[in-house]
Amino acid sequence: MTSSVLLEVNHLKQYFPIKGGFLGRTVDHVKAVDDISFAIHEGETVSVVGESGCGKSTTGRAILRLDEPTAGEMIFNGIDLVSLSRKAMRKKRKEIQMIFQDPYASLNPRQTVSQILEEAMAIQQVAPKRERRVRAIELMEKVGLSPSHADRYPHEFSGGQRQRIGIARALSVQPKLVICDEAVSALDVSIQAQVLNLLKQLQKEFQLTYLFISHDLGVVRHISDRIIVMYLGKIVEVADKTSLFENPRHPYTQALLSAIPIPDPDKKKERIVLKGDVPSPINPPSGCRFHTRCLYATERCRHEAPILRTATMMKENHTAACHYLEDIYKSISLH
Repeated sequence: MTSSVLLEVNHLKQYFPIKGGFLGRTVDHVKAVDDISFAIHEGETVSVVGESGCGKSTTGRAILRLDEPTAGEMIFNGIDLVSLSRKAMRKKRKEIQMIFQDPYASLNPRQTVSQILEEAMAIQQVAPKRERRVRAIELMEKVGLSPSHADRYPHEFSGGQRQRIGIARALSVQPKLVICDEAVSALDVSIQAQVLNLLKQLQKEFQLTYLFISHDLGVVRHISDRIIVMYLGKIVEVADKTSLFENPRHPYTQALLSAIPIPDPDKKKERIVLKGDVPSPINPPSGCRFHTRCLYATERCRHEAPILRTATMMKENHTAACHYLEDIYKSISLH
């Protein structure tokens, strides 16, 4: 990738305290994100996938410092976001915006669409007051809404239209990085495709960079350049889209991909069924987090945590965290 790194996350940890006892002391922690590192280049779409509770959304919230990270650094355009004061971070959010899963919950029901967009511009001081209304209407047209809807309230729109308002609000402050947190998962499949195509179109037009958080591998396949697979607060595999779908290396990634349905009744595909449930992030397993559900786990996996690495027959930018990448290599046909 020739473009420069926009965001570099190093050893990010996000632990949430569990209070208990008579005095409400901290008795334990939920290790939602536990020492992860990755980078996002300008203009690319990096997706984070995994089961519920793996730490995807927590990672997005930590980058924006909606939750204060426990440890680690997040270098955005050469500045460590963790070191910024709250006031400085509020200003920095002009460059990093978020599109939420539920647009209705994240839009003020007492404000019209125009007011919602103009308020965002006013807070971040991106346009003079007299220009805000015009810019708001321009943004509405960019995301596929009619200018005649400018004075309507959120409850007067469908779910897909509300999400378009959410996208317009994120774009209203001219961000460089947009974090899409399950941005299409609450929408009908037909509307999902429209919104995904809109996001790709806007990315080209405004030179945006996306961190796309999703549990839907079909959606991820459509929009991503690179994909990060997370399991129980750890990154288990990172690869470009083609490598990951055609040559998944980590046993967890293989299981995830085997669950994607094929729209062909004559084509049989072996489903990899994982045993047991995801362990608790309060007390995660020692060694490899996945060893309690892995078909290939050995004693080494129970005691020694694997690191992300490239093995034979893997592309240079394709890494996975498994001790036995060479031994368990098998090609899974996804077509």
